[in-house]
Amino acid sequence: MGSRVAALSFGVPTCGRLARLPSAISLPSENRSVGWMMAIDDDKQAQRVRDQVREKAKISDATVGGGTIFTESVLVVNQKAKLIELSNEYKVFDVNGTQIGAVRQVGQSKWKKVLRALFRFDMIMRHELHIVDNSGVTQLSVIKPRAWIRPKLLVNDRAGQTIGSIAVQLRFGKVRFNLLDAGGAQIGTLNAENFRAWNFTMADAAGAEVAQITKTWEGLGKAMFTNADNYVVKINSALAEPLRSIAIASALGIDLILKQAKG
Repeated sequence: MGSRVAALSFGVPTCGRLARLPSAISLPSENRSVGWMMAIDDDKQAQRVRDQVREKAKISDATVGGGTIFTESVLVVNQKAKLIELSNEYKVFDVNGTQIGAVRQVGQSKWKKVLRALFRFDMIMRHELHIVDNSGVTQLSVIKPRAWIRPKLLVNDRAGQTIGSIAVQLRFGKVRFNLLDAGGAQIGTLNAENFRAWNFTMADAAGAEVAQITKTWEGLGKAMFTNADNYVVKINSALAEPLRSIAIASALGIDLILKQAKG
């Protein structure tokens, strides 16, 4: 009996022997596996963003800026895919697919979410979106007040002060938005390039093109079963405020007004 116990003790390492085993043979932890999978997902996401810019928006000359929404000449705004949209969520990337911000909808009560799920009341509801950096600090906010006929978007800076607005111009044919400063003076326009209102060009008060907004097609499956829309925004590097901030907010404005108008 004694020899059998000795043999069993020899076959199973004691705690002291385990402590002396090299760490290289330890099994990978669950956290390490999850981190590895997340890194693969991030790489795939970055590649999709680069494809959006180069292949779908046809932008080949863009370079990475300073890493904020105000210092990049190209921003990619991708909406989170959902079967039923109860709140608007987006991620914001630079030209290389690095996430530099996000968009969050605030002020959503439970009753409001129920109404959005059951009815098509989005057009007359108030909506507020905050564009935040990677630390969660608000950089810009876009507010759509309640409206029945002529929806209008207010663009606020990080301090909550209104710096401009985006107003729908009533007209037949292609969609057009008037871009206004805080005092209500027109400082530019946002014009649909076609009747589908997918792609837009932004012009300043003199009529010179200063930005482009391209809606990118993400495939039939995603278009049929989700409400997600994705945009590439190209901004003239010399564009001054407040038109630059309004250009950044315009992709969200187009999505808010046109999608809700279509129901």
